Amino acid sequence: MSLLDIQGLGKSFRGLKALHDVDISVEEGEIVGIIGANGAGKTTLFNCITGAFPPDAGTVELDGRDITGAAMHTLAASGMVRTFQLMRPFHSMTAWENVTIAVQSRGVRPERAARREAGELIERTGLTDWAAMVSGSLPTAVQKRLELTRALAMRPRILLLDEVLAGLVPSERAPVLELLGELRTNEGMSMLFIEHIMAAVRQLSDRVVMMDQGAVLARGSVDEVLSDPRVVEAYLGKEYGNAA
Repeated sequence: MSLLDIQGLGKSFRGLKALHDVDISVEEGEIVGIIGANGAGKTTLFNCITGAFPPDAGTVELDGRDITGAAMHTLAASGMVRTFQLMRPFHSMTAWENVTIAVQSRGVRPERAARREAGELIERTGLTDWAAMVSGSLPTAVQKRLELTRALAMRPRILLLDEVLAGLVPSERAPVLELLGELRTNEGMSMLFIEHIMAAVRQLSDRVVMMDQGAVLARGSVDEVLSDPRVVEAYLGKEYGNAA
């Protein structure tokens, strides 16, 4: 049984099909990458999985339990947590305060214990130098790391990552990729992630799903999908295909 099992997911907006009969599964300890052009339905898929949008068709199961349309706080308590492409910290609070609140949302009391756990997470994710800074003033790369740290504070079994590397230069991506790899290796954490950076997709993914116009166009191993002529034509471009 898959940890996350999505079957026949569909969603329309004013007659426009944003998702059509999408099937995706993630096994325990597996990392699955989702690729596709802007507008392919990737973020809409995440929104339907996490209850932001109610799907028009299909089901979402977490560890065998139907969670279709469940609220995000319910999903977090069940072990599913997502990050957002546009970061959502409390901008007037420090990074440490943001992470402390995320820890407290699990019911950790007293505040001293929550702050201690937040500090351990901040050190682990390399945020120590920015912990006392107001979140709204942090550079993009640091805000990205804060978004991930807040997600980890929820102690997820599966992370849904929406372009966690967007806006980062290669030197900023490397430590994030290293951390994600460690989370899977050391803690068995599962991940479903949307990404446009193919080097990251190759590095992290056990399997890849390519979406096009709201549907799954291809799925399989990294090499299978990235060498698929349909994927090269619809998304990667002939130059990528020739280089591969």
